[in-house]
Amino acid sequence: MKSECGGCASCGTHFNPILEGDSGALKRALYKSMGHTDEQLRRPVIAVVNSYTNATAGHVNLNELTAKVLQGIEEAGGVGMVFGTIAPCDGIAEGHLGMRYILAAREVIAASIETMMRAHRFDGMVLLGSCDKIVPAMLMAAARLDIPAIMVNGGPMYPAEYKGKHWDGNIVTEAVGWKARGEITAAEFAHIEDIAEPGPGSCTMYGTANTMCAIAEVLGMSLPGSSMLPAVSTARRECALESGRQAVRLVRDGVNARQIITPDALHNAMVYLLATGGSTNAILHLQAIHYEAELGHLPLATFDALSHRVPLVASLYPASEYDMIDFYEAGGVPAVEHEIAALMRPNALTVVGKTKGQLLAEGQRTRRPEVIQTLAIPVRNEAGVAVLHGNLSPLGCVVKPAAVPEHLMTFRGPAVVFNSEDDSVTAIMSGRIQPGSVLVLRYEGPKGGPGMPEMYRPMKSLEGMGLSDSCALITDGRFSGSNRGLFVGHISPEAIDGGTLGLIENGDEVSIDIPGRTLMLLVDEAVLSARRAYWQPVNKAVPRGFLRLYRRWALPAAQGAVLADGEDA
Repeated sequence: MKSECGGCASCGTHFNPILEGDSGALKRALYKSMGHTDEQLRRPVIAVVNSYTNATAGHVNLNELTAKVLQGIEEAGGVGMVFGTIAPCDGIAEGHLGMRYILAAREVIAASIETMMRAHRFDGMVLLGSCDKIVPAMLMAAARLDIPAIMVNGGPMYPAEYKGKHWDGNIVTEAVGWKARGEITAAEFAHIEDIAEPGPGSCTMYGTANTMCAIAEVLGMSLPGSSMLPAVSTARRECALESGRQAVRLVRDGVNARQIITPDALHNAMVYLLATGGSTNAILHLQAIHYEAELGHLPLATFDALSHRVPLVASLYPASEYDMIDFYEAGGVPAVEHEIAALMRPNALTVVGKTKGQLLAEGQRTRRPEVIQTLAIPVRNEAGVAVLHGNLSPLGCVVKPAAVPEHLMTFRGPAVVFNSEDDSVTAIMSGRIQPGSVLVLRYEGPKGGPGMPEMYRPMKSLEGMGLSDSCALITDGRFSGSNRGLFVGHISPEAIDGGTLGLIENGDEVSIDIPGRTLMLLVDEAVLSARRAYWQPVNKAVPRGFLRLYRRWALPAAQGAVLADGEDA
């Protein structure tokens, strides 16, 4: 995209060819109307994709970081131009129709970035985001566009402290159960609400937001050591400044996103995810990034194969008491990479121009060995995320062993079936769920939900009602990275597509065997065939708009729930 000499003030040529000559005059005039000068327009033009909003805690500090990025771009000889995109918060969307839009928003964000970038033909981009679907959407856009790009996240929030223990905001949902059982007063509940989210940043748990920020770093798309810098730290602002400088270098060096987002880099990201027990949603997002990089579909079988080789070396909140600030103090992503270096592919390139192997050679050991352990003596010999198969999910489903109590690693119990999340929460909170039950939440997949909402409330309700250690929950929907307990999600095929999940009846025995990697409905096949003959799908009403389009074009969870047309589905 750049002119032969790269563009300079002395010869009058432009770095960006659409700004050259008479055909570029109107474009230059439009930019000049906003204060850009001829000299600036001869430089590399870097888009700064700022997903700031004061409606989402993880994004409320991004304007400050955007200013630092712009400063860095200017210092490195480029010119930065800012545009925005949406950034919905999972926590605020939770529990109502809005949650059905959250995964679908990933596609909207990626498409909006693609649209603006291709309309203006910017030379490169800096992507600023922090939260669950925004970070993967930005990485998807980078892979789709294949131009120089670098990711900057806003940093994790500091934890709340309650009765001598650190918590993230999900203490509020658990407190609902405590209040319902009479364990706390209304005044104490209000106090918990007031202290639960103490400042800006992505929630201080190893949920989807922080998992994906870490994965951006592992992929090589963020500065090494940057993903866990706290939101309020000086180092977070310095990171934004250096990322702006590095974006210009990437453009001048001609390093595009797909030179970084490669099969080797994605392998490293999968290994890291498994070794740290990150959010199960990261599987969907890695599949989507792989797809956008035109590498085809990333099968669940790949994760399954790796899960037998990769142990859990770091157990983080909510799977343990160690939150994101503890993880940062322990050394964060580089310290984990140091411990799992033998499982990683060293040739993957990063945005700083060094390979992963070079960075590993410079890497650091953990500063807190109780937080980040070793391959030789891991937290568990089993990976933190696993894939199950069986007659309930022949295409695969996802479980997070890192968040499952040891006594629930194998489980068998009678099904209690729900066709909606709301009905399940009502049943839990009214005391109708017995210990030993397997809650079945269906018609919650990409098409059935639609939008594949996360089953956050049922799991938190089970915790609040003291049932999370004695019940299981399976679904074709998703789960929040904050959940802990025995939950199995992403069941494929989903119920609305004729999956066996739609045939379960109350009282049927369900078997979950995490070590054996199976999810089975213990009902004779002849009985299931008879049920299938009179099965009718549950079609949920959806407002007119984008969610209907998502329902029509979304691929199964086993393929990342991405949008695809008939040509590449």
